[in-house]
Amino acid sequence: QLELITPFQLYFNPELIFKHFQVWRLITNYLFFGPVGFNFLFNMIFLYRYCRMLEEGSFRGRTADFVFMFLFGGLLMTIFGLFVNLVFLGQAFTIMLVYVWSRRNPYVRMNFFGLLIFQAPFLPWVLMGFSLLLGNSIIVDLLGIAVGHIYFFLEDVFPNQPGGGRLLRTPSVLKAIFDTPEDDPNYNPLPEERPGGFAWGEGQRLGG
Repeated sequence: QLELITPFQLYFNPELIFKHFQVWRLITNYLFFGPVGFNFLFNMIFLYRYCRMLEEGSFRGRTADFVFMFLFGGLLMTIFGLFVNLVFLGQAFTIMLVYVWSRRNPYVRMNFFGLLIFQAPFLPWVLMGFSLLLGNSIIVDLLGIAVGHIYFFLEDVFPNQPGGGRLLRTPSVLKAIFDTPEDDPNYNPLPEERPGGFAWGEGQRLGG
C-alpha cells in the first residue's frame, strides 16, 4: 500500500526462484492478499479466526505440531503450485486452515451472513461457492481444500484405520524449539530447589 515494493517482487514464479535464486518468493507469495478491499478483509478475518481457534483448540499445548502443519501445508501447496498457474497462495492457505478446523469440529453449526445455516464440514465448500459468486477462480479454494484434506487424512483418519499408522511426525527440532520440556518424573531436585529450601533441621547425628 505504501508502494515500497510491488506484487511483481512477491509472486510465485518457479523460474525466478530456481534459476535466479529469488528464494524469498517461496514465502512472500503467501503474504500478499491483494489490495485493501473486501477480499483482503475477508481473508484476514478468516485467517485470524480459524488460526486462533485451531491454536487454542485441537493444537492447545502442541505448538510444534501447529508449526509443522504450517510447514507441511506450505510445502504441499508450493509443490502443487509448480503445476497450476497460481501466483499467490495465501488464500489457499487460509482455506486449508478452515478445512482442518471444520473437519475437527463436525457438529458445530455455522451461520453464513445470516443466509445459510449448515454444519461446519460444509464451510470450505460454502466459501468456494461464495468465491465463485465474486468472480474469483475456484482453483485457489480447491487447492486449499485438497491440501487440508491430505493433512487431515494423514493426521486424523489414517492412524485410526486397521493397519494404519502415523505418517506425519513432528521433527524433534521443532519440539525442542516450540514445546515446553516435560518434567522428568525421575528427577530428584537438589535441596535448594525443594520447597522451603535447605532442610536446616535435618542431618546426621554426630558419631552416627
